[in-house]
Amino acid sequence: MHWLPLSLICALSLASADAATKAWLQGFSASELAVVRFGLAGLLMTPLLAGLPPLSGLPAQFWWTMAVLVPLEVLAIVLYMTAIRDHPLSLTVPYLAFTPVFVIGVAWVLLGERVSARGAAGVLLVVAGTWLLNGEQARALDWRSWGRPFLAILHERGSRLMLAVAAIYAVTSTLGKGAMRHLGPEQFGSFYFGLLGLAVILVFALPRPRLLRKFASRPLPVLAVGALTAIMAYTHFLAIQQVEVAYMIAVKRTSLLFGILYGVLWFKEQGILRRLPGGGLMVMGVALILL
Repeated sequence: MHWLPLSLICALSLASADAATKAWLQGFSASELAVVRFGLAGLLMTPLLAGLPPLSGLPAQFWWTMAVLVPLEVLAIVLYMTAIRDHPLSLTVPYLAFTPVFVIGVAWVLLGERVSARGAAGVLLVVAGTWLLNGEQARALDWRSWGRPFLAILHERGSRLMLAVAAIYAVTSTLGKGAMRHLGPEQFGSFYFGLLGLAVILVFALPRPRLLRKFASRPLPVLAVGALTAIMAYTHFLAIQQVEVAYMIAVKRTSLLFGILYGVLWFKEQGILRRLPGGGLMVMGVALILL
């Protein structure tokens, strides 16, 4: 299949997994949701590990990078699950668009890289989209209220949590680029996702043997959410083999729009006329930054 429909399937699967988690797995803690989303999905993807080259030849630097990446990713997973479980999807998932914005900041601070004109325009679009998401806080004729949509982020815990996730992803994506020098993107992806699944199971599931009983009490929702996450990861790897990473990620970020639609249509969240254009601006901003 061509990379574009694969990337769209990836985006839709990610948004669907978020919505299904919120709708069907209420009553699960963030750590339990992490086991469903990443532990189960990692197990479903184990056949992809068959094509990996021998890992014994990888340098120590690669393993040190993994030792930093995995705890950060586990922390991001728990924050992510908390955000989508307890807060409106349309005010949480769009803030993942800040990941490439934070990446620009990390590259500027650590590497001295300057932002291009296109990248700066992308940042402005992401910021403008953020303003629109909370645009009801501002009044057109009162200039003193124009900054309130940004202040609203501080009062919405779900938005703050997802901004923290975006910041962590900015660090992990930067470190991950270095790790991929030693293992190809598609091979690194399957290995890394499997490693994350194993870490989540070891940290959250093994100390709680009764957790399997809880999962068994709701087998269909648990399997559905794990399968959607596995489809997201699998289509991600398939698409990324066919095209430059930037193109694929830019399309994958349409998951923000799917997430807003799910929030409005499934959970009856208000403000689609404002939040959908805001999410669209953020996706356009991400595309400019990545491309």
